[in-house]
Amino acid sequence: MRLYGVTGWKNTGKTHLMERLVAEITGRGLSVSTVKHAHHGADVDHPGRDSHRHRMAGAREVIVASPLRWALMHELRGAEEPALADLLARLSPVDLVLVEGYKREGHPKIETHRVAAGHPLIAPGDPTVRALASDGAAETALPVFDLDDTRAIADFILREVGP
Repeated sequence: MRLYGVTGWKNTGKTHLMERLVAEITGRGLSVSTVKHAHHGADVDHPGRDSHRHRMAGAREVIVASPLRWALMHELRGAEEPALADLLARLSPVDLVLVEGYKREGHPKIETHRVAAGHPLIAPGDPTVRALASDGAAETALPVFDLDDTRAIADFILREVGP
């Protein structure tokens, strides 16, 4: 499975870049899935919904299905968070999986950077970061793309992951 990540500090444009990359790459006829890491207790369900009631009653997994989509929610119930590789194994085959977050995983990544956010670059200490998408100048030997140049960033990622 071809895999590429978008990483960076909070409020540096990761999610906006992910959205644009998915649209750009699927627009080229490739299938794309995404994995998003959340440091907080992400919840796709809400109190009062039937599926939420099932989970609160103790169900380990709940599938919600409709004519438009289905979703699987898996409660860890005290177990450790699964590794990225375990989550990837659950995905259906696609041309490319884009991963948001997972800074410490070993897959290749592009780092988002906003000068106004004031964060240091991750890239100098992380060999998995292959390029930088920034809204300003950055001192690095890596390729640097304008944060809004979705087409060039997509071209770079697709060259990196190969045919």
